[in-house]
Amino acid sequence: MKKTTILLLGLLLAVTAQAADVKVLMKTSKGDIELTLYPDKAPKTVANFLRYVDEGFYDGTIFHRVIPNFMIQGGGYTPDMQRKSTHAPIVNEANNGLRNDRGTIAMARTSDPHSATSQFFINQKDNHFLDHPGRDGWGYAVFGRVTRGMEVVDAIANVPTTSRNGMRNVPVEPVIVESARRIH
Repeated sequence: MKKTTILLLGLLLAVTAQAADVKVLMKTSKGDIELTLYPDKAPKTVANFLRYVDEGFYDGTIFHRVIPNFMIQGGGYTPDMQRKSTHAPIVNEANNGLRNDRGTIAMARTSDPHSATSQFFINQKDNHFLDHPGRDGWGYAVFGRVTRGMEVVDAIANVPTTSRNGMRNVPVEPVIVESARRIH
């Protein structure tokens, strides 16, 4: 009985360690960004993001909203500002203990707390006003962190922007996500 319990605990620890160490490499036209995702803290959000990664959905999308000293947002538009079709929205997991600190990745959404689909943002600075419970009682769900390439995030955040198709803070020259793939 003891050997079985120890074996099961060992397997559980191995699975937990593996689940907690999901990495994605996002290659952009400004350089590479490595993300470490936290499925133990935001399982539905990570599964949703990885579904889009595995489908190649992010390939050829742009960072369509960049604001220096705030964040960079992408994952929903093509370089010609066409919105991509997405899967159904997911449940907001902002109440997971993770904060919108510099270098974290979170899901973008509308004023409806449960409207996140494919769009994400990377915080360029600590944005704790976006944490749960936030101004609307929900906040924005953090689900990972930049573990390499924060200088790329900073470079993207500082590109010249304009208004285009009724949207503000759009890079004058598109910043393209060339690919996003799991690396671990």
